[in-house]
Amino acid sequence: MYIKSAREIEIMKAAGEIVALTFEKLKEVIKPGITTKELDQIAEKFIRDNKGTPAFLGYNGYPASICTSINEEVVHGIPGGRVLKDGDIVGIDIGVVYNGYCGDAARTFEVGIVTENAKRLIEITKESFFKGIIMAVEGKRVQDISNAIQTFVESNGYSVVRDLVGHGIGKNMHEAPQVPNYGRAGKGPRLKAGLTIAVEPMVNESGFHVKTLSDGWTVVTLDGSLSAHYENTIAITTGEPKILTMV
Repeated sequence: MYIKSAREIEIMKAAGEIVALTFEKLKEVIKPGITTKELDQIAEKFIRDNKGTPAFLGYNGYPASICTSINEEVVHGIPGGRVLKDGDIVGIDIGVVYNGYCGDAARTFEVGIVTENAKRLIEITKESFFKGIIMAVEGKRVQDISNAIQTFVESNGYSVVRDLVGHGIGKNMHEAPQVPNYGRAGKGPRLKAGLTIAVEPMVNESGFHVKTLSDGWTVVTLDGSLSAHYENTIAITTGEPKILTMV
């Protein structure tokens, strides 16, 4: 695990602020009738205008600047000609490189008027992140975060995806350690001040099983139920964790 200096964390915070502001920009235009490709173009322009580079574009061959995952799509949906419809939910994952360091976050947005069930899924997913990072303190272990997320999600009748995990982050988008959203408390690497990780609950309305579509990227729920995603990059400190991808 790569422990960052205070200076490195400040650069990551700058990268994270571009991510957060990109979400604010997209929130203004996410409505029925817009295509996911248009969202991708708006995000890429905004990132570059703010002296960042889209971290996902070309990453392991990924063909776009953001991920746009709709309804039963869990993560890694590729932007294209699909038009957002009233009642959809769309998970957007954004990565930015700034001065050699990465920021990574995800949000799930309502499109028009959505069902109460969809609203609740989005809210529980977001809340599970904050339940998890209560445990993101020096001296705890990675799976203390994982267990807190799983316990909260399952107590609300949902399931956490197990095939995909959060991760360390810094000069590279994916670094050690892996940060699962489920597991036994007291397990995994011990958290140290200066460690930066992306904590990202992926929560399904029904079962936790998923599959990858033929495009090689888009992950969907196996049973076709809705899925939501919420993520922030955080830094472990000697006190409370510092969220690097919020403004």
